[in-house]
Amino acid sequence: MNKDSVMQMLSGAGAIIVDSHIVYTSGRHGSAYVNKDSLYLHTGTTSELCKLMASKYDADKIDVVVGPTVGGVVLSQWVAHHLNAKRSSGETLSIYAEKEGEGEDKKMDIKRGYDLCIPNKNVLVVEDVLTTGGSAKKVIETVRALGGNVIALSVLCNRGNVSDKDVADTKIDALTTVNLESWPEEACPLCEKKMPINTSVGKGKAFLEKRGAVV
Repeated sequence: MNKDSVMQMLSGAGAIIVDSHIVYTSGRHGSAYVNKDSLYLHTGTTSELCKLMASKYDADKIDVVVGPTVGGVVLSQWVAHHLNAKRSSGETLSIYAEKEGEGEDKKMDIKRGYDLCIPNKNVLVVEDVLTTGGSAKKVIETVRALGGNVIALSVLCNRGNVSDKDVADTKIDALTTVNLESWPEEACPLCEKKMPINTSVGKGKAFLEKRGAVV
């Protein structure tokens, strides 16, 4: 399946939003958004995309799949499920990493006993959408700190032109890539046109509330 087919599947699940006014997590503004939360409503499509993610690897060489909360939990489950369907023996485990702290001090922690599954194991890290790669990088660093061997970073969509170097020199396998134009708030042409900000996705609601708007 090619990248166009993947985009069609994402669009069919309502996961691609265009011609809107979006505020991204970075604070920049843009007109399009990859709404992975919409994808997760559709288990069949999610399963099929995760099967494609799993197909890139030798299942017998992946011991653990880990993703960051929240969306990465869903991906971790489905990718591990499809890897297990291909294994000749043994089992690929599915775990997740949780956000700890705030702002610059935020990290990804693997706990609840899942950390005991990492040492000396081959680990596949999964993520839905890469914008800066920050969350995925922190998961990778946590896995390595626990003694795990990170095989690759498998993602649904690389929308930020993130490179291997951006995620701690880890190979990125992306089902598709999306180049979304964005602007700093002060140079946003959509703001200049007074186009309403989308408050349903991204950080639009928080952006308006911070400025005292009633949302």
